Amino acid sequence: MRWTLLAIVSCSALFSLGCSGGPTYKWQLPEGFPEPLVPADNPMSDAKVELGRNLFYEKKLSGNQTYACSSCHHQRAAFTDSNLTPIGSTGHQLPRNAMSLVNVAYEPFFMWANPVLNTLEQQILVPMFSDAPVELGMSNFVDDALGRVKADAKYAPLFTKAYPGQVDPVTLNNVTMAMTSFVRTIVSGSSPYDKFTYGNDTTAMSDSAQRGMDLFFTEKFDCYHCHAGTTFTTAFVSKNSPNAPRDFRNTGLYNIDGNGGYPPNNVGLIEFTAFANDMGKYKIPTLRNVELTAPYFHDGSAATLDDVLDNYAHGGRLIASGPFMGDGSKSPHRDPLVKGFMLADGERADMIAFLKSLTDTELLSNPRFSNPSCPNDLPACPGTPPSYQTDIAPIIEHSCLSCHDTDKVASARLLTDYNSLFTLRTQILNQVSDCSMPPPEGAPLTDTERATLLGWLACGAPQ
Repeated sequence: MRWTLLAIVSCSALFSLGCSGGPTYKWQLPEGFPEPLVPADNPMSDAKVELGRNLFYEKKLSGNQTYACSSCHHQRAAFTDSNLTPIGSTGHQLPRNAMSLVNVAYEPFFMWANPVLNTLEQQILVPMFSDAPVELGMSNFVDDALGRVKADAKYAPLFTKAYPGQVDPVTLNNVTMAMTSFVRTIVSGSSPYDKFTYGNDTTAMSDSAQRGMDLFFTEKFDCYHCHAGTTFTTAFVSKNSPNAPRDFRNTGLYNIDGNGGYPPNNVGLIEFTAFANDMGKYKIPTLRNVELTAPYFHDGSAATLDDVLDNYAHGGRLIASGPFMGDGSKSPHRDPLVKGFMLADGERADMIAFLKSLTDTELLSNPRFSNPSCPNDLPACPGTPPSYQTDIAPIIEHSCLSCHDTDKVASARLLTDYNSLFTLRTQILNQVSDCSMPPPEGAPLTDTERATLLGWLACGAPQ
């Protein structure tokens, strides 16, 4: 049976949910965070959230059983994927960077440049059913995917508890409702900034970070006009504040024709509105956990926070050569708040220290958000890190060379410099910690091997 995105959207509004399991859901929210806005047709429950957590990490829901939602949203990377842009389950390159799922319960719209998807229940259908490019690739496999889930013995009690009274609760609608319920619980607000601001812990932020915070909220830099409030973005809704503007901005990232042009097939909001001044306008992402969510911008074209600051200091990005050359500061579509500024060395260090103070390390190992079928915690680094030759090479020999051999695609990965090596290291660390490496056709890692490989990647690699 072939399902189209339009059909699914229509069906989603018509299906009867019945009663969801359990008592009224009790939110576990950080200080300063209001209760999120939840659609009336998808009320929260503990049972539904637990089912959704299992489904979020479930590869049986992809067409070829190789990807899950977690494949592009790793807990260790604040639910991003560390790639410039993701690669879908069938190898399709997606055009836009995977945004963090942290605090999406407070967002009034989703995706980089789509103003019409205003609930998670609508948004989740895109990665599930998109054909161009393919992400999870469910379009032709809905019945197969649901059948695989139904055949897994662990899911029967989870569905029954989440949707009591339903004769056959393993439905597409129930799957999407449960997964979005889980994603709404991924709230991050335990960073040093939060402890300093809401917890009255005067030692939580370094002096440098405090100076950076002062700079962040000045008119000279104007960061706070776009990255404001609890989630450090203008897009914010809650139970008591259900309305918010759909705010898209052009940051002067490209000006390839002197008229503000962006690369073809990735031109921003103008794709939806056809208004000329919407060229290059994209959603303002949250800055929470920004230290962990590189690379940056909609296409992953800024590798570091330093690169991001350079772009804003110039008033837009200057690309000196190549097919996308141009001076973004001269774009007629550039937002007036991106006005450029002088950035002293001390100010640069302080600003980055402040941005890093928004990192919530508790989020990265919180078991409420982790794969229930795979431990996602790393032990403390040993005094002597694992050795590549003694400890790692044997694991690679039998579990990794199925992909990283001379005739495999992975062997063609270019490592042009030391930074790219560390980028690959981060990606592998995310995959191993989420139990998505090696792939199903590879030799499986034992628990000991997995712990050793994680320890080497986190504590000793590359050596």
